[in-house]
Amino acid sequence: MSYQRPKLVNDEYYHVVVRAVGDTVIFVDESDFYRGIFSIYEFNNDNSVNIWNRRKERATEKKKLNPSVPTQQKREKFVDVLTFSFMPNHLHLILKQTKENGISKFMQKVGTGYANYFNKKYNRMGHLFNKFGAVHISGDNQLRNTFTYVHTNLISIIEPGWKEKGIINLKKVKEFLENSKRHSYPDYLGKSNFSSVTERDFLSEAMGGIEGCKAHIDGWIMHKKVSEDFAGIILE
Repeated sequence: MSYQRPKLVNDEYYHVVVRAVGDTVIFVDESDFYRGIFSIYEFNNDNSVNIWNRRKERATEKKKLNPSVPTQQKREKFVDVLTFSFMPNHLHLILKQTKENGISKFMQKVGTGYANYFNKKYNRMGHLFNKFGAVHISGDNQLRNTFTYVHTNLISIIEPGWKEKGIINLKKVKEFLENSKRHSYPDYLGKSNFSSVTERDFLSEAMGGIEGCKAHIDGWIMHKKVSEDFAGIILE
């Protein structure tokens, strides 16, 4: 079935997914995940950004690429980033477009910037990402389902095939999700993670606060497989 990206409209919400070419593992170690998270913060900026000079790169690495430390430059954001989740070979986001063509410009800038870093580090050349896909989020229920789906993707890292087989160690999975820095779920639980990256007020309220977020995540985990409620948001 052919895929056609929806029209990307200002002040609308989208589930955005971008995969590496050939499903290459592009977030190999902790420093790559930090660089990826830093990229979606720093490149969400219509102003010219240069973070690749050695002086700033050394300073950034010293801070473990922690995007909770804001830059001094006035920011002209393309999008509001509501959620993120970094898998080894792809990235999930919930984005609200705030500028004309903002999502496209943002994804291009992130893709180019991270590819420059990755290719230099791993002595590689060429494009790193495929074209991104997007699903328009049309209502509160779909928004809550997307939040839940994005933040439970990481489960497959510690329990492959969990959607088909079910979860073996529920306690371990919950602790992993609530403490992993590879996605924005800890920020929604009020934990210190990467708070400067995401805009959480609207979605947190829609989810019912911290307890509501936990209830949706835990409920989805217990289903153990994809349900009909998630058919309209899944984009892999």
